[in-house]
Amino acid sequence: MDFQNRVGSKFGGGGPASFSESNRQRKERLMALAMETIDLAKDPYFMKNHLGKYECKLCLTLHNNEGSYLAHTQGKRHQENLRIRAIKEAKDTPTMKPDMPQVEIKKFLKVGRPGYKVTKQRDPATGQYSLFFQIDYPEIAEDVLPRHRFMSAYEQRVEAPDSNFQFIVFAAEPYETIAFKIPSSEIDQAPGKLWTRWNPSTKQFFLQFHFKTERVPEYAPKPLQAAFQPQPF
Repeated sequence: MDFQNRVGSKFGGGGPASFSESNRQRKERLMALAMETIDLAKDPYFMKNHLGKYECKLCLTLHNNEGSYLAHTQGKRHQENLRIRAIKEAKDTPTMKPDMPQVEIKKFLKVGRPGYKVTKQRDPATGQYSLFFQIDYPEIAEDVLPRHRFMSAYEQRVEAPDSNFQFIVFAAEPYETIAFKIPSSEIDQAPGKLWTRWNPSTKQFFLQFHFKTERVPEYAPKPLQAAFQPQPF
């Protein structure tokens, strides 16, 4: 073919290539690159049929030789189908949570319920009534600190819920968790109105809190008769 006598070409330059020729050269370059870098044995979509031709199981295309198939894998159609397949597999595959550090759960042999003392007091300055708890943990486990929290009557499953009452829960291993039934009046969270103290030498836990209302709690705090597991603190 005479390339140098094309319209617009310079003598000896070969002339400008047509679109079809540029497209063919591009495919040849892609084919050569793919044959150097891709191992067909590891391609899950490459298949040789009974006619001796090669098929792309992803795009359902037929190719005469390996080079034609490799050039196809570098094309837009194959790459787009790969992207769609990856999105579909990501949706079908359940999300794997990252490996969380395994925390060894400490198991303790329960030693029964701790001793306790409850005192009802009144603040002479404000007239607020308060409750003072002293819980004894003489055999508390090493490196364990007593915990407490207020709990709604609807969280427990030991007795029928009553909106007039709430519970205060104390827990410390290896002792059983205990809870006291108290009036549902609002607790004063102001500084100095609710405080706790743990005495490591005497193994005693102290807690005092004030009710916001000045009404005297008519109900004396009583521990529940059955042990129960409160929700996490």
